[in-house]
Amino acid sequence: MTSMKTRQFNDVSLGDRLPKMEVPITSTLITAGAIATRDYFPGHLDKDAAQELGSPHVFMNILTTSALVQRFVEDWAGPTARFNDLKIKLGAPNYPGDTMVFNGEISDVSPEKNAVEVTLKGKNSMGNHVTGTVSVVLPKND
Repeated sequence: MTSMKTRQFNDVSLGDRLPKMEVPITSTLITAGAIATRDYFPGHLDKDAAQELGSPHVFMNILTTSALVQRFVEDWAGPTARFNDLKIKLGAPNYPGDTMVFNGEISDVSPEKNAVEVTLKGKNSMGNHVTGTVSVVLPKND
C-alpha cells in the first residue's frame, strides 16, 4: 500500500534505510505487467513458450521490474517526490512462486537540489533480481 506521508528533504539523512517491501511473484503479475507495457514476448506470457526457450516458467520483463522499483521508492518518499533518474541492472530472473524483497538506503544527499539518491536491491531466492540507484527530489520544510 502506498504511503500517503510526504517525506521532507530536511527529515532524511545519509544512510537512512527504507522499509523493506516484499512482492509475491505470480504468473498474473508477470503476464499483466508484460501486457500493460505492450511486451508480447512469449517468455513473459506463455509457460510452454518460455519452457521452449529453456526457462522453467514465464519470467518478469524489465519494465515491470522498473515499475516495482519506482513503487518501492515512492512508497517511502510519498506522492510529492519527483523522480530524477532511475538506473537499474537485472540479475536473477523472477519466476512465479517466488518473492522479491526490496531493501534500500540513502546513499547520497544533495542539499542544493533537495535530492537524495537511494541505492537498492530487489532479491529473490536465486539472488539479486535488480540492483541500482534512484534519484528523487523531495520537498523541503520551510
